[in-house]
Amino acid sequence: MLRMRHEVNGGPEVLFAEEADLPAAGAGELLVRVEAVGVTLPTVRKVREGSEPVPFGGEVAGTVVATGPGVTGFRAGERVTGLCFSDAYAEYAVLPTAMASRIPADASAVEAVALVRSGLVARGAYEAARVEPGESVLVTAAASAVGTLALQYAKAGGAKRVVAAVSSADKADFVRGLGADEVVLYGDADWNGPYDVILDGVGGDLLGPAVRALATGGRLVAFSSGGGTVEAYELLVRGASMIGFQIRAIATGKPDLYERWLRELWQLRAAGTLRTAVHEEIPLAEASRAHALIEQRRNLGKVVLVP
Repeated sequence: MLRMRHEVNGGPEVLFAEEADLPAAGAGELLVRVEAVGVTLPTVRKVREGSEPVPFGGEVAGTVVATGPGVTGFRAGERVTGLCFSDAYAEYAVLPTAMASRIPADASAVEAVALVRSGLVARGAYEAARVEPGESVLVTAAASAVGTLALQYAKAGGAKRVVAAVSSADKADFVRGLGADEVVLYGDADWNGPYDVILDGVGGDLLGPAVRALATGGRLVAFSSGGGTVEAYELLVRGASMIGFQIRAIATGKPDLYERWLRELWQLRAAGTLRTAVHEEIPLAEASRAHALIEQRRNLGKVVLVP
């Protein structure tokens, strides 16, 4: 099978294609013929900034071709999506059943990759913020896969003012089409705040401006892999709070809640409340181009690799 790998950390250029043996499904695992792979900012950062090259995992969708020992809830021939922890950029991947879910018959693998993981993160971040009807919500990285869905959650949840923060003005029409009432650029003064809630998918140097844009009693939910530092005094003077969110903690620690959110996600999609946005479907062997798109902040929605 074809898979993408890297032997040194660095930019998109360090990725290369190679032929590899088919992996085997272990206990509690599924072997999946991959039809779509979601490219995420955490994976891009891991390739560039990781301490050493490691086989990276990621979001995959496809068809089960074999099940490992002890698997009872899935069978060969079913279409599934989920998170695998190693060698996601490949024609075949091993998916733990705990991180797998079925794809509805009327959805494609590309749509599943664009909706499920990003939608669960968006839902979880929105839930963590405890948004009340009538409050104002700002979403950073609003043109990203998670950001596009977070905008829609905020709009559907009754926020009186939903604002998209993006890196460049050419993304404004795109995010307005997904429900944003206003658009601000990262370099704008005070981001036209204050806001009751900020959902931050960028981190790093943007954390400071985000905290300063909070209203009294505001909440900032950080769900990115970008890190960053916040001055406690900035929270103190606003009576504000900062909350960290990670979907893996829900998947492993609260599986019943995870399953409920997953069911609701597909229901919202069926009702037309949530719409996925796919920037481009890129051949697996051109994964370096996909990473460059995300590093340069040029994507509008999900970037998907297709074996």
